[in-house]
Amino acid sequence: MTAVTGPDGLPRCPWGVSTPDYVIYHDEEWGRPIRDDQGVYERLCLEAFQSGLSWLTILRKREGFRAAFAGFDLEKVAGFGPDDVERLLSDPAIVRNRAKIEAAIANARAALELPEGLAAVAWRHADPAAPVPRTSADVPASTPGSKALAKELKKRGFRFVGPTTAYALMQACGLVDDHLEACFRRGAYLR
Repeated sequence: MTAVTGPDGLPRCPWGVSTPDYVIYHDEEWGRPIRDDQGVYERLCLEAFQSGLSWLTILRKREGFRAAFAGFDLEKVAGFGPDDVERLLSDPAIVRNRAKIEAAIANARAALELPEGLAAVAWRHADPAAPVPRTSADVPASTPGSKALAKELKKRGFRFVGPTTAYALMQACGLVDDHLEACFRRGAYLR
């Protein structure tokens, strides 16, 4: 599927016009470069929680996640213990999955161990020369870069981050620009 004209007359990636939540996320955030550790960590957590679910579910619970995970403050989340895991498992404002909750906590601890920081590790795998997708079918689920990022993060103690989750993180944080060729946001963050 190629770009679709939205209600405002602007061409967007097809998924970016399906609901008002997606329009806002597509237009204002997806693909915008995120270069701080907390911002990358938040997106890593959200992408991991999304695994097996609709991204719309995650977007609609995002404020709940932010509240439950102390604004994704790495030091605060790294200090979470068993009582916090139980608190999170009973919080209907988030996705209540023990493995994903424990991974988010472990990943905060792992991120704090990175001398160069999480954002720097992620940005080493940026691919500004990735092929420009013309249709949705041209957008891959993973790439050699996302496989390398997932491998590096796992080696450094991160959990619940495979090549597909790593690629979704790369897209969300602007490490690749997967806005379709005709999308009005294509290349917008490079200007």
